[in-house]
Amino acid sequence: MVKICCIGAGYVGGPTMAVISLKCPNIQVAVVDISTARINAWNSDTLPIYEPGLDEVVKKCRGKNLSFSTDVEKHVAESDIVFVSVNTPTKTQGLGAGKAADLTYWESAARMIADVAKSNKIVVEKSTVPVKTAEAIEKILTHNSKGINFSILSNPEFLAEGTAISDLLNPDRVLIGGRETPEGKKAIEALRDVYAHWVPVDRILCTNLWSAELSKLAANAFLAQRISSVNAMSALCEATGADVSQVAHAVGKDTRIGPKFLNASVGFGGSCFQKDILNLVYICECNGLPEVATYWKQVIKVNDYQKTRFVNRIVSSMFNTVSGKKIAVLGFAFKKDTGDTRETPAIDVCKGLIGDKAKLSIYDPQVNQDQIQRDLSMKKFDWDHPVHLQPMSPTSVKDVSVVWDAYTATKDAHGICILTEWDEFKNLDYQKIFNDMQKPAFVFDGRNVVDAEKLRKIGFIVYSIGKPLDDWLKDMPAVA
Repeated sequence: MVKICCIGAGYVGGPTMAVISLKCPNIQVAVVDISTARINAWNSDTLPIYEPGLDEVVKKCRGKNLSFSTDVEKHVAESDIVFVSVNTPTKTQGLGAGKAADLTYWESAARMIADVAKSNKIVVEKSTVPVKTAEAIEKILTHNSKGINFSILSNPEFLAEGTAISDLLNPDRVLIGGRETPEGKKAIEALRDVYAHWVPVDRILCTNLWSAELSKLAANAFLAQRISSVNAMSALCEATGADVSQVAHAVGKDTRIGPKFLNASVGFGGSCFQKDILNLVYICECNGLPEVATYWKQVIKVNDYQKTRFVNRIVSSMFNTVSGKKIAVLGFAFKKDTGDTRETPAIDVCKGLIGDKAKLSIYDPQVNQDQIQRDLSMKKFDWDHPVHLQPMSPTSVKDVSVVWDAYTATKDAHGICILTEWDEFKNLDYQKIFNDMQKPAFVFDGRNVVDAEKLRKIGFIVYSIGKPLDDWLKDMPAVA
């Protein structure tokens, strides 16, 4: 029986291994992590991450051919294929700070594999890593190999949070990169055979190592670029009276462009987009391509500009001050159907409002108080380290309360900011909310989820990103 071990029980490792065990009942799958709390959660009824459909898959396989353990070395030693899905945060100091990936956790995983291995292994990069990481890992493994053969493969994940399980069950493509040597080809074939249990062979793409590593960074950069493009247009739409939804619809009808990722919003978030683009920028700079680096940097600049613009719009609309005013924040996750808050635009928007002394009341159906307080008090990039290496639970941020329903959040508020497109926010009783708010009552819709005209009829002053402006807002332009 083939044995697979995955180092790292996070957003990538957990769901990926659960689906492999579901689709390959003849393969023994172990997910290992040094965090006891995380492994305990995977073994409990309350999984450490929220992902539609994940619960059912884990419960079906756990105890059969899927296990979760903190005994990392034992499972690595026994396995034939080792997936490495550890954190690769952005460096905060030293060479490449603010752009380059920190491969500390990757390197220590590789050294541990070399240390405990007693038989030949296929080692699979699953984390998003900079191009040529495989080469570095290969050097560590071969210099410590004690006569054991290690084949390195790159198998980047292309999951979207909120749809990860369906993405895994029915992927657009599975990408496997390996060395173009007889051993490399054999390793590619072994991994291809695992995926071929349920993925049509024509969707399993086999490339060289560097192409696979770069494809992942490129895919995320292209997606983020589309979001920044439509967000840049949203600013122009507001200035001219155009409607960004109509513009995006017209543009998306062009089959060369297509309609996906053309929703204007307060900005993109998530664990990968910004990190991968910064990584791409760094690789370009290291390879003497400053013009290419500048081009990709602009995608992040526009994203930051969009968040700043949103905060400025709120403050300027509310008589140029939010000091002491209660503002309801609806949604904190970076998108709906996930509890993930990594790089969520809500963090920068909330920090901007707190900087102007607003009192925030935050509600998100999937994010708890501890997580929100941590996010608002952590330094940039701290989130991407394993929990036990993050700063200790910080003192709570003053002027922020976290509540468990939208009506409590909005009661007595001067304004509402919608920062995540949860479906429930479309169907709230806005008449009741309006009655319980301070007047004038404002709605700042960062995801274009509400029916602005309906809300205006109730009496709200509404700002929707990229839509023609309320007369009130025209009189109070947002200062850049």
